[in-house]
Amino acid sequence: MSLAWTSVLIALGVTTGLAFLLHRKSREAKALRERLESATTDLEHLQRSFGRFAPEEIVERVIARGISTGGERKEVTALFADLVGYTALSERLDPDVLLRILNGYFERMSRAITEHRGHVSALIGDGMLALFGALEPDPWQANGAVRAALAMRDELEAYNHTLEADGLPPLAIGIGLHRGVGVAGLVGSRDLIQYAFVGRTINVAARVQDLTRNYDADILVTRELQQSLDPRFRLREFPPADIRGIAEPVGIYAVDGLEP
Repeated sequence: MSLAWTSVLIALGVTTGLAFLLHRKSREAKALRERLESATTDLEHLQRSFGRFAPEEIVERVIARGISTGGERKEVTALFADLVGYTALSERLDPDVLLRILNGYFERMSRAITEHRGHVSALIGDGMLALFGALEPDPWQANGAVRAALAMRDELEAYNHTLEADGLPPLAIGIGLHRGVGVAGLVGSRDLIQYAFVGRTINVAARVQDLTRNYDADILVTRELQQSLDPRFRLREFPPADIRGIAEPVGIYAVDGLEP
């Protein structure tokens, strides 16, 4: 074999080897790209799922910094809502029907809250706790919280029309609101952790909500909240009420509506 042919064969061998190597690298790069795309999709799905259990801002903070149990002292407005007569309702209805009613109720109430810059912090049986100003400073948190309560009233009225059309009993709620200082942060154990607000503010809002059973009102706010409200809200003042765990009587106002 001549030197020329030998050179040609060597060149062909090198070219073939390079082509094979490039093809293999291309396949590896494609497989890696597909794995990265799949991992990104899985991460986005996980992030969206986690976002259903914690506010989006907290999810982003955990991704960026990791889990920290340190809290931040904040002034927030707490809204506590509870279904009136839920025990009697649960005894009358099939559990599957009751669950469907509750899911529809929570969906509508949550929408009213988030549309006014609040977030649902916890669902407690048939009750729900929402916070305003806990995730970021909000000088208008009191107005937003009371607007959310009025929107919840309207949402429930519309939902009751749907329930009645299906032959189901209407729902009634009591809502209590209070503004105060506490600590917001991640709370829990190694097995379960959630974003929460710790302080007396939550207890006061819950107990003010209980007072809606004693007054002709479905939305009650404390004097601490009333002092920072837009004067266009229509309020009715009640005599100060004794609340368990609070030394001094608490000023109470019913919210009837909002002037245009």
